Amino acid sequence: MAHVRITAESDIPLIGSLYFGIIDRGTSLLQVRPSCGCNLNCPFCSVDAGPHSTTRATSYEVELDYLLSAVEEIAPFKGTGVECHIDSPGEPLMYSRLPELVAALKNIDAVSVVSLQTNGTLLDDAKIAALAAAGLDRVNLSLHAFDPGLARQLAGVDWYDIDKVTGAAKAVVASSMDLLIAPVYMPGINDAEIPKLIGFAQECGAGKRFPPLGIQKFERYRYGRTPKGVKVQSWWQFFNRSIKEWEKMSGLHLRLDPGRDFGTVRRPSLPQVFTKGEKATVEIRAPGWIHGEQIGVARNRVVSVFGCDKESGQIRVKIVAAKNNIYVGVPV
Repeated sequence: MAHVRITAESDIPLIGSLYFGIIDRGTSLLQVRPSCGCNLNCPFCSVDAGPHSTTRATSYEVELDYLLSAVEEIAPFKGTGVECHIDSPGEPLMYSRLPELVAALKNIDAVSVVSLQTNGTLLDDAKIAALAAAGLDRVNLSLHAFDPGLARQLAGVDWYDIDKVTGAAKAVVASSMDLLIAPVYMPGINDAEIPKLIGFAQECGAGKRFPPLGIQKFERYRYGRTPKGVKVQSWWQFFNRSIKEWEKMSGLHLRLDPGRDFGTVRRPSLPQVFTKGEKATVEIRAPGWIHGEQIGVARNRVVSVFGCDKESGQIRVKIVAAKNNIYVGVPV
């Protein structure tokens, strides 16, 4: 697998890609993606990440100062009260300078909250202390089952230790940081586990400032993985059957609202530079995330070019997706 280090000198912008950089979806929350490596092989992964991936061709790592310079420019544009959510198509804790990133984000005047998505396997006392000292506000913990065997199955690795992860969760709660447990509900697979996870969230003291749980609906994705036996729900079924049932059982409010529960509000988006259907010339700068894809650059944006075997130089593409400043093109 190729590894691409993205620096200011690479001339690869940090807007336009789902894989790295910054994603602005028109709210006061910015997704900050410093890297995309993953140490698990979850059978429900939406992007087929992890060591056993059959589609991934490249990993990316953004140089810290380059990433910070972009956030420092974009966050004030969004206004005050910005949340920087550090996430990844993989595991953000694999980014070696994560505490430094958190501390620097917290020093940006427009940023009021810094949060982190993690599977928890790399959390230990030292990392928890470092993240707390850096000012991290919330850990969103991807925890999908309490049963040890099922937890290992859903992690896709035989070394997954549920006791270590739940111990780390308790340590997060004992620190200055908040904890939100974020399981993916897969009907037919972890039905019996969701009540256990709700009980754990209540018992360990998650949700000091933010909600204790953020239960996610399983979705199928073109380049993702789907576990055998999963029964995909409609959104109506998810909210009006599953979520309502768990709310009655627990007494918790589990249908989350970004504004009420996290203070996320609509804000102007960065200007779109392409429209769907238009044609443009892009410069190929790096291999893409999956086989048969290249990372192109035009108008100071990344364009993911699918079905492209050209590894350098210019290519003419048609923009087939242009939403939230994330651009996908195909050769023409």
